[in-house]
Amino acid sequence: MDIRPLTDTLSVSPQITPSDLAALAAQGFRTVINNRPDGEEPGQPPSAAMAEAAAAAGLAYRYIPVVPGQLPDAQIDGFADALTDLPGPTLAYCRTGTRSTTLWALQAARQQPADAVLARARGAGYDLSALAPRLAAMRGA
Repeated sequence: MDIRPLTDTLSVSPQITPSDLAALAAQGFRTVINNRPDGEEPGQPPSAAMAEAAAAAGLAYRYIPVVPGQLPDAQIDGFADALTDLPGPTLAYCRTGTRSTTLWALQAARQQPADAVLARARGAGYDLSALAPRLAAMRGA
């Protein structure tokens, strides 16, 4: 697994499998957020299988699918709610980790300067510089 910390309580990763969930629980994660729509790619584990495996591993699970290139406020709000409502630490995943990082960045930019959010994402290996104007606009949203 390629786990990349964004904050003390949130990490992101590319696609994981049901067999990874017990290891995540053993590493101290308490919640998994799936940001990948079902059926996006052949062989991808469906959200129902991930939810079942998460429950078996004692993890909370939230499904917040994001279609590439589409980041409506409902998904941003859902991600923020999951981070608030579910126990941490949390691992969010998608195909590469970029959508999960983007969701985090957009909700984080409501309270943090865009430059700080971009720097944290970059530190985890995700270049979100194209989102700089939207991140700046999120402040106070």
